[in-house]
Amino acid sequence: MNIHAPLIIDIEGFSLTAVDKKRLKNPLTGGLILFGRNWQSRTQLTTLCAEIKAIRQDLLICVDHEGGRVQRFKNDGFTHLPAMRRLGEMWSKDGKGLEGEGVLWACKAASAVGYLLAAELRACGVDFSFTPVLDLDYGESSVIGDRSFHRDPRRVSLLAKSLIQGLQRGGMANCGKHFPGHGFVKADSHVDMPMDKRSLKAILNDDAKPYDWLSNELTAVMPAHVIYLKVDARPAGFSQKWLREILREQLEFTGAVFSDDLSMTGARFMDGKPISFTEGVLAALTAGCDLALLCNQSLKHSKVIDDVLDGLAEAQVKGWWQPDELSEARRTALLPSLPALSWDELVRSVNYQQSLACLP
Repeated sequence: MNIHAPLIIDIEGFSLTAVDKKRLKNPLTGGLILFGRNWQSRTQLTTLCAEIKAIRQDLLICVDHEGGRVQRFKNDGFTHLPAMRRLGEMWSKDGKGLEGEGVLWACKAASAVGYLLAAELRACGVDFSFTPVLDLDYGESSVIGDRSFHRDPRRVSLLAKSLIQGLQRGGMANCGKHFPGHGFVKADSHVDMPMDKRSLKAILNDDAKPYDWLSNELTAVMPAHVIYLKVDARPAGFSQKWLREILREQLEFTGAVFSDDLSMTGARFMDGKPISFTEGVLAALTAGCDLALLCNQSLKHSKVIDDVLDGLAEAQVKGWWQPDELSEARRTALLPSLPALSWDELVRSVNYQQSLACLP
């Protein structure tokens, strides 16, 4: 019996190949992440998800589907969701801080966004989305930008909490990202190795506050591929200091921890040296991640995913890494517990129509 399936992989096209099916059957594979290249229509997406679940019901089907410029599935009935900054702007309209009417409308809209996001994805068979973004908007980071609710951690926390409540109504768990905060640095960790020179105290008192305040609401967290130089020489996703000591012990977070995509430049180096994909996965898991995300490695007949699966199996045999029953329980807890409405049932429902009316 499999007791830990830590690897989240990707596929290349609109349907599963024989290679995809073999990888998904591997007991070390815990799920897969979908991209825009896997989207053609609602019918195609629903068929693909059913094909995946026919292989293993426990596979977690994930996607980065936040709204704004990060929305993988568009058109063919999917609601165009606003960027999170738009919700922060709604809050600010009346200029009355935490007590104005704009706060109520913004929180109501955030809950509607969460519900629509979750319900539409689940109607097509997708289990989970990596949202909400909890990074603060300092106006410097192009990769975060309008994906952030606001600069103020209080507003970020309350809007994120409302969005999480909407996700829950739609039957979906959540993932706060990118711990402890990616918004302060200008560099994009997809193509660079960002460095944050602030003190631990400064980060905990500002960027990491949403993780503290929302520790009971968050079901998963994704760390940033950022090095916080005054805390640890390793990126947060490879750092036991950040993941075990601060996130788990100090902030008392008990949910799942995903690595960010380990093919990003920010995850291709450790201790100043380049590392292999297998080394990156093992570094993330031993640092405290429950799940390791490896994206864009199914393309053009790449063997990276197979090499990583073989490397994990070898590491297990040699005792370099051991499966963890608690990590597996955290993964399976992210699977929806209730059946989803069909698309036709969903769009006719009162909740759906009311939520559409609340969008900014």
